[in-house]
Amino acid sequence: MSTRFWTGSRRDTLAGYLFIAPQLIGSVLFVFVPLGLVFWYSLHEWNVLADTFTFVGGENYQALADDPKLADALVATGFFSAGLVVLNLSLALLLAVLLNQRLRGTVFFRTVFFSPVVVSLVAWTIVWSFLLQDNGGINGLLETVGVDGPNWLRGEGTAMLAVIVVQVVKNVGLNMVLFLAALQGVPANLYEAATVDGATRRRQFLSITVPMISPTILLTSIITVVGSLQVFAQIAVLTQGGPGTSTTVLVYYLYQQAFQFHHFGYGATLSVLLFVIVLLLTLVQWRMRRKWVFHES
Repeated sequence: MSTRFWTGSRRDTLAGYLFIAPQLIGSVLFVFVPLGLVFWYSLHEWNVLADTFTFVGGENYQALADDPKLADALVATGFFSAGLVVLNLSLALLLAVLLNQRLRGTVFFRTVFFSPVVVSLVAWTIVWSFLLQDNGGINGLLETVGVDGPNWLRGEGTAMLAVIVVQVVKNVGLNMVLFLAALQGVPANLYEAATVDGATRRRQFLSITVPMISPTILLTSIITVVGSLQVFAQIAVLTQGGPGTSTTVLVYYLYQQAFQFHHFGYGATLSVLLFVIVLLLTLVQWRMRRKWVFHES
């Protein structure tokens, strides 16, 4: 009976489930259950100091709609994400194209540009907080050429720019490596045929390189967009959301509400909002892949 039951097909099916079980269990415990709990908390007002956990229904969501500071946080988040994505992807692609050449020293420069990726984020941010001070290293270099630099982290016009640049320099190496791998997978005979046909390097880049690496561009854009919406440590260390609220992005505003003001229910509501924004942007990018990603039309 047992021999008849454990057929080859059923053994293969059981083996498949056992292989995916660790990932499935991890996803349930660390993704789906926390998401459900966050939504449950958003329906309550949780006062840790008074040890109360009161069901309030949709009051937190009504407070979200009426929050006058939320618009500033969303604008700061949008500005940071747009600046980070554009600078990161364009610089990473430029570096990948330059370092894909068969020249001496390219391995060294690949290592140099990738090395910040493996540096501790907090340590990296603390070092840059000293460099960007009014009397820091950046302004010291500018003084050598006669330029009086601003207090980068305390000016409303420069604080956000400084945070974006710090984050771009930190993570551009990761996208650069992904682009390098994609560029090295483009068949050389396509460029040879294009050269014979008289295509310029610009035309080859637009008509061959970009379409062939478009799946990698999609991957890096999704990763970079999602990462830009989750920025926290850089803001907490460099600007603490200031000056004013110019660098108070959504995640940092969430942190303030939940852990500084102890509005845990409202903080959970902001988490739900962040999840919806990330989900919608990812879905939009995934749906748009059919229009520009090679082999997806």
